[in-house]
Amino acid sequence: MSAPSPTIAAIATAPGRGGVGVVRISGKNLLPLAQQISGGKTPKPRVALYTDFLDSDGQPIDNGLLLYFAAPASFTGEDVIELQGHGGPVVMDMLLQRCLQLGARMAEPGEFTKRAFLNNKLDLAQAESVADLIDASSRSAARMAVRSLKGAFSQHIHALVDELITLRMLVEATLDFPEEDIDFLEAADARGKLAELQGRLKTVLASAEQGAILREGMNVVLVGAPNVGKSSLLNALAGDDIAIVTDIAGTTRDTVREQITLDGVPVHIIDTAGLRETDDVVEKIGIERSHKAVKEADVALILIDPREGINAKTQTILDSLPDTLKRIEIHNKTDLTGESAGMFTNGLDTQSGADTLIKLSAKTGEGLDLLKQALLQEIGWQGESESLFLARSRHLTALHAAEAELENAALCGNNQIELLAEHLRLAQTACNEITGEFTADDLLGVIFSRFCIGK
Repeated sequence: MSAPSPTIAAIATAPGRGGVGVVRISGKNLLPLAQQISGGKTPKPRVALYTDFLDSDGQPIDNGLLLYFAAPASFTGEDVIELQGHGGPVVMDMLLQRCLQLGARMAEPGEFTKRAFLNNKLDLAQAESVADLIDASSRSAARMAVRSLKGAFSQHIHALVDELITLRMLVEATLDFPEEDIDFLEAADARGKLAELQGRLKTVLASAEQGAILREGMNVVLVGAPNVGKSSLLNALAGDDIAIVTDIAGTTRDTVREQITLDGVPVHIIDTAGLRETDDVVEKIGIERSHKAVKEADVALILIDPREGINAKTQTILDSLPDTLKRIEIHNKTDLTGESAGMFTNGLDTQSGADTLIKLSAKTGEGLDLLKQALLQEIGWQGESESLFLARSRHLTALHAAEAELENAALCGNNQIELLAEHLRLAQTACNEITGEFTADDLLGVIFSRFCIGK
């Protein structure tokens, strides 16, 4: 038998002052603790009890609501108590210390949600969506996180696993009767079922990839020669004067970051210090950070002055960009050049090797909508829909692994039934890792350690 889980406690509300603060406690048989902290009162399950919260000498620390959720009808599946008091940091700390005096220990990050997972209140994908909901940086991301929390993603994975199990039973049943295996599998249309399974998996993977875009957003860097208008474009996209704009080259001496939202997708825009050689110590640090931002970017906006074209400074910058980095060429200042705003996607009009050219004016805003459209196209965003759910990189890795195993299974010949069975087993194992039916303990530690304390 495993040892009983210790009682844990934590402040569940955000740090700082607030009108209300919550201390959350989870464990087994918590009624005695509730009675001690409330002066002998016995709370009824799911009924708010207004009471003083008492210290070890019987003196009030605070007063507020005590909520008691009896196991297993609670978030963690254990007894849960919430103390809802006034949200001052000192008061919250005093309440937490009182809980620790009564036998609880400090909860680790994500430990409440981890217990919900271990007690089968949530699967692993749902548990991760709790953190995604808290971290959501757009309304669309929040809506999709709620869908995942309610099990939309998990339902798709369970359906895949059920089909895999059915197919595995057909295949593995033939292993005991090798002389009849081919006829049996043909009669059961095993190949057809495998093809249907591959189609379903591709659909789930496509939705997951869109959900990953919504969760992670995209990183965009502005690069170009000094004084070509990078800071002006950042300010125009952000709708505010984020970066200092002057006619003096080298005004931006460090990376400037701003986040905007396009069609629900968070976009992290980084205005880089001009990528050039310099003897200025401070500017060197900014340029080093710019090179790091470029390596981590999904898309580079390459600003070129069409009146000058690609000069030596611009060519040096282009040569420093990774070959795999997606590029959009920007001709800014159409208000000065007399050009009309527009988007060109045949790659023939660009000087930088980018497939897309946008002509715009950061000063007037003309052409900005075309740039926003192009950014979404570059990352393959197809728009929010009810079929989407947030997904993490580990989910995509597992789905790609399952897809590869099904492709290998489809290549197996009629005399490779054992190999076919093994590829199907590995595909199921990959899918199970998403919901946690089969997950290494060390992976659980990594996942829940990234949660905030109190969740």
